[in-house]
Amino acid sequence: MTNLQKEDFSKWYLQTIQKADLMDYSPVRGCIIFKPDGWELWEHIQEDFNKYLKTQDIRNVYFPMLIPKHFLEKEEEHVEGFAPELPWLTKVGDEELEEPYALRPTSETLIGDAFSNWINSYRDLPYEINQWANVFRWEKKTMPFLRTSEFLWQEGHTAHESEENARERTMGILEAYATLIEDTLAIPVYRGQKTPSERFAGAVDTYSVEAMMRDGKAVQAGTSHYLGQNFAEAFDIKFLNRNNEHEHVYTTSWGISTRLIGSLIMVHGDEQGLVLPPKVAPTQVILVPVGPWQKNPAILDRLHELKASLVEKGLRVRIDETDNTPGYKFNEWELKGAPLRVEFGPRDLENNQAVIKMRDLDDKESVSLDSIEDYIVEQLDVMQKRLFVSAQKRYEANEHTDIDTLDELKAHIEKSKEAGEIPGFVLIGWDGSDETEAKIKEETGFTTRNIPFNPPVEKTVDIVSGKPAKHTVWIARAY
Repeated sequence: MTNLQKEDFSKWYLQTIQKADLMDYSPVRGCIIFKPDGWELWEHIQEDFNKYLKTQDIRNVYFPMLIPKHFLEKEEEHVEGFAPELPWLTKVGDEELEEPYALRPTSETLIGDAFSNWINSYRDLPYEINQWANVFRWEKKTMPFLRTSEFLWQEGHTAHESEENARERTMGILEAYATLIEDTLAIPVYRGQKTPSERFAGAVDTYSVEAMMRDGKAVQAGTSHYLGQNFAEAFDIKFLNRNNEHEHVYTTSWGISTRLIGSLIMVHGDEQGLVLPPKVAPTQVILVPVGPWQKNPAILDRLHELKASLVEKGLRVRIDETDNTPGYKFNEWELKGAPLRVEFGPRDLENNQAVIKMRDLDDKESVSLDSIEDYIVEQLDVMQKRLFVSAQKRYEANEHTDIDTLDELKAHIEKSKEAGEIPGFVLIGWDGSDETEAKIKEETGFTTRNIPFNPPVEKTVDIVSGKPAKHTVWIARAY
């Protein structure tokens, strides 16, 4: 049997998400339709992060999707960074608009204008809001969930009376993202600071959490930006400080998006299809009657009892009552990534047991019906942790910290290609220059991911120039 994941990872990914019925293609270029299971994955991510926001007293809002052109032009670096991806609305019916409107690529400008009206005194600070919204960036190369022209995200925006407070929020959010992604999605992340060339347009500093896919490529899983007073000055967001003087606020912005769905598929999926972490799986437990169950109503009755007791424990449970064969059902629910399957037939009824199959394990296990509910809850928790550990081991196997020159990097890439292996993440020394970054990208396709807070080793020599390294940086090919 061929291993499509190794032979053509992108093809495996596209086949997997379509067979799992997560999405469909839209007639609009680069846009997708979320089907119920795909949408529910996003709902569970939303639910989890909203719980965190409530602990921080950050409330949800909603802003319009159209942004006046002159708003975007107020922060020069910002508009320059997004200009190539902006769709514009210039006409309504036969009437030309007096001013074009952009479909929002992000909302700093619109929210900056609102903040300038809402914030007057230090007593109004911190002012912290979040919105769940759609944004548009006219991508030339797209891939469902990971990179689309329209995508869904949350974007948080805060204003503070001091740089210290704003930076504290920036870093707190980054850690909240890391917790969400590691605990809920079972995806390990690399925490660190983006290089200036990878910084958000208009930010003073950008920080990210990066994840490694099964093919060794990186996904920027979340970003948190310290914006300083750049947007405050552009939109005249001033407050009366404690010394009775007018001062510009310090702002932050931060976001995660539906690319997290693509990430969890690419990190956990296998040749059979999706492998979903229990915390976000739309169906956590699938109950499958087997054997001549239609002739024995007691089998289905017992499964409905089991479903009710599991639902009481807060689990998402379904019974597959279709007339498909057991083999077809098993295959379908493996494709969909359901974490735990219960098989129950006449013999099981007679023996007061059921057969349990975990999605990420090969073996099945017979479990007494007397203790099955607690056993299922326990096994889902164990699987959640097991997926994280499995991904972490895969990361470690594909991290390379012993490459110190550009020639060594090229040799590593070539060797990986010949051996059918993945080049993974490489830790390098960087002299801080744009020229070095550009040369690495031009000659290898690798880009800087972030400057890790706690690198496994400190690099002392720049990989290209041989000069003393100012930073230790993770590089990789990226989606």
